Amino acid sequence: SSMHLQTLAITINQSLIGKVRLLLTMLHHDPQTIWSGDFFVVDGTGPSAAKVTKTPAGTGHPLPGGLYWEQQKNRGTGECGMVQENGMMLEVLPLEAGGARLVRVYGQDPCVVLPGSVPAPAGGSWPITELGDYCFSEKPRSLPASDAVCRYQVDDTGAVRLTRAFGQVVGGSARRYDFDFDAPAADPDDLHPVCGSFVEEVTLPDRLQVIGSCAFYNCRKLRLLTVGAEGLTLGSDVFLNCFALETIRVQAEADAATGLFALVNNITEAVRAEFRPAGAAAPLAALWYPAYWEDIEETPAHILLHTFSGQGYHYRQCFLNNKFLPAEYDAIFPQGHDADDANIMAMLCFDRLRCPWQLSETAAGHYRAFLSANTGRVLARLLKAQDTDSIRALLALDVLDKAAFAEGAALAAKAENAAAAALLADAEHKKFAAAKPKRRYDFDF
Repeated sequence: SSMHLQTLAITINQSLIGKVRLLLTMLHHDPQTIWSGDFFVVDGTGPSAAKVTKTPAGTGHPLPGGLYWEQQKNRGTGECGMVQENGMMLEVLPLEAGGARLVRVYGQDPCVVLPGSVPAPAGGSWPITELGDYCFSEKPRSLPASDAVCRYQVDDTGAVRLTRAFGQVVGGSARRYDFDFDAPAADPDDLHPVCGSFVEEVTLPDRLQVIGSCAFYNCRKLRLLTVGAEGLTLGSDVFLNCFALETIRVQAEADAATGLFALVNNITEAVRAEFRPAGAAAPLAALWYPAYWEDIEETPAHILLHTFSGQGYHYRQCFLNNKFLPAEYDAIFPQGHDADDANIMAMLCFDRLRCPWQLSETAAGHYRAFLSANTGRVLARLLKAQDTDSIRALLALDVLDKAAFAEGAALAAKAENAAAAALLADAEHKKFAAAKPKRRYDFDF
């Protein structure tokens, strides 16, 4: 019987070489040029086949018809996988106590916004209340069986659609074409996971309550994590090796009980946190938590002594019932910070002055004095990030003297940032030109 092919993608394994060589002979393609692991695209518009060169794991190429292929090790075979570039796919495990656990995320965008709930197969909806262990890790462990989870498609508008419930396809049509008829269609291992060094930004469900152990293990490019206003319980090593994580955004009021306490106490490296309700133009409060190191020493009496290097640990304890305590936070700075990174402390002062939520005049004075002596550190960081808005905010604080303006101009020139150089020059002119006394002439002899 005749078959009309729109776009056909073939992943070749050892058992299929003979069949595919026969097919390619019919398509007038040299059958001796293919080998196990090769990936082909057959376009139904003509009798031709194009061999796609393999690339290292973690990279991919777009294909005709909106298809996408990614070379990765799937169940130890090293075969190439294929997914459609139309949003993301979620795998969710329903919980007996209600709600659901997010097990895995698939898609092509490194910045994902996860829905707060998903449709239940029997009607209604399940709020996503848990993030599974190793959810965004490149090498997950102990994933549930396919007949225990539900799969959802999330389109570009954020609409969520159930596509498979407990191993059974729900509506729609298959998107995967493969000559290996023994393999299940649309196997999750053949989809591109949002994990590891691929993921950069994640917005968690607003009703999330639990983050499993190692959920972001080895997400080395994750830089922004956005959470809701719910309290959180975290497993162990949630952010292990997340070296690029800089900002935790809490979508809540600054005086609300949130999961920030649990999050920052799971991170020993320097991290910035901000309270920024959804839709707010700017943070209500911006805080820095410096890095700290914990040393454990055993005495001759076999007593363990814990010591902490740096003030980062003490900053992380400024909470009561999961609510941030600004007065306790601000009281730490005058106690000394010689063991802390001066660059981070300068940013701490800048962000606290920039977003002065419940900031006392005394605390502001301490921050302003340190910032005035370290404006170059802040400018260097902002220039590297090309953050012009923050440079304007720094200038608005009026903490730069002539030496600081000269240093800033040199940094802007080195960064080849003409916009920043113009801002600095304009602010310097307005500040010091206005300070010159006007000469007065009186002709009344």
